[in-house]
Amino acid sequence: MSAVKIADVAEAEAFLAANPDVVQFECFLTDCSGVQRGKLLRRSELLGAYRTGRPLPCSVLSLDIKGADVEETGLLWEMGDADRLCRPVAGTLVRSSWRQVPTAQFLLTSFEGDGSGSASDPRHALARVADAAQALGFRPAAAVELEFYLIDGRAAAEGRVTPPTAPNGFRPTDLQAYLVQDLGDFSSFLEAVYAAAEAAGLPARTLISEYSPGQFEIVLEHRDDALRAADDAILWKRLVKGVAERHGFVATFMAKPYAEFAGSGAHFHVSLCDEAGNNLFAGREPEGNALLRHAIAGLEATMAESMAIFAPNANSYRRFKPNSYAPLGPAWGTDNRSVPIRVTGGPPATRHLEQRVAGADANPYLALAAVIAGMLEGIEEKREPSEPIVGNGYAQVEASLPRFWPEALRRARASDFLKQRLGARFTDIYLTIKEAECDRFFAEVSDRDIHWYLRLA
Repeated sequence: MSAVKIADVAEAEAFLAANPDVVQFECFLTDCSGVQRGKLLRRSELLGAYRTGRPLPCSVLSLDIKGADVEETGLLWEMGDADRLCRPVAGTLVRSSWRQVPTAQFLLTSFEGDGSGSASDPRHALARVADAAQALGFRPAAAVELEFYLIDGRAAAEGRVTPPTAPNGFRPTDLQAYLVQDLGDFSSFLEAVYAAAEAAGLPARTLISEYSPGQFEIVLEHRDDALRAADDAILWKRLVKGVAERHGFVATFMAKPYAEFAGSGAHFHVSLCDEAGNNLFAGREPEGNALLRHAIAGLEATMAESMAIFAPNANSYRRFKPNSYAPLGPAWGTDNRSVPIRVTGGPPATRHLEQRVAGADANPYLALAAVIAGMLEGIEEKREPSEPIVGNGYAQVEASLPRFWPEALRRARASDFLKQRLGARFTDIYLTIKEAECDRFFAEVSDRDIHWYLRLA
């Protein structure tokens, strides 16, 4: 049974009955660069979209982050820019409570004419990996932690990055990790985020003020469905950005908006369960059980060739510096944040992996797909991991991961692992888009481009 769950029209009927004030619906899918693209529907069109789907041109999944066609993907003129049928994703029809006009939204996923998942849709790339896990008797459980910065809205519109001024007039400027006062200063925004998350059914939990001025993280609770965990991350980013704009800020998930301050990461918490929901990584062994160790080894072995997914933009590579909480080489340890693979502490029943490589600008579908695929690679080949790191990993682990965008793209292009696990056609489309972005970036980059990355990352 495929991990892709298409919504039934009954979901839309129930929503309309419970929300008689909603007049419009945003429906969208997520492209390779993590940007949402879609349509606005009126209330009278919703049931039709759930009964028969909505078409979108196939080229919508061949665009770079700035919306330019990447003709080399073969998804434009060769196909006459034909439509692909997009169907609503089950469980994603929720209110967009930050909009002034009563609005709701739902996710779409794209299909080919023969009913198979579109080769260019990142959500189907994750579904292929989840299906492979299921075929081995595993159900991936996952949660995504996303760090973000609040930026002064007027400055961002001009392409400048400046910490925001709180409603009480205070503007943070210094490093103040876990500062409770920040939570009070920006409480009106943060309370609105929680309210919007509750209205959308998103499992937002613990909130912290992160390491740098205007940087925050709110933890999303884990799901026993990997696709739903990635859907949560997509909806979460959109929610945070929408609420921020209502408060005069820009929320950016750009990997490194400030040269002098910490970057923003995406941390993927993953475990494997059996069909009954039992955590197969659970155990008291300090070194982890055999399944956990094989999964760690697979992540170590595939990390370098997956960097073009974990760090998808030129700015992404500014995160990777010594003692930056962004790892430089494959390694693991128990409850150690100086290495890329952290085996969490806590009760044995909750033991899981936290993969800490990706930036907050990574596409959640693809980053989670690469993480789970790496775990499966290690399990199927019964790999053994390196020795766990104790202490400062930066002082013990060689900086061997690609730290330059073109290098990461070259490593990914040569990867059989990505082709086999995510799909050869999808991998080619993704890399073709990112290679075109890379070429254009180094040929045409200007100060104005920061405006795009602040808003779209």
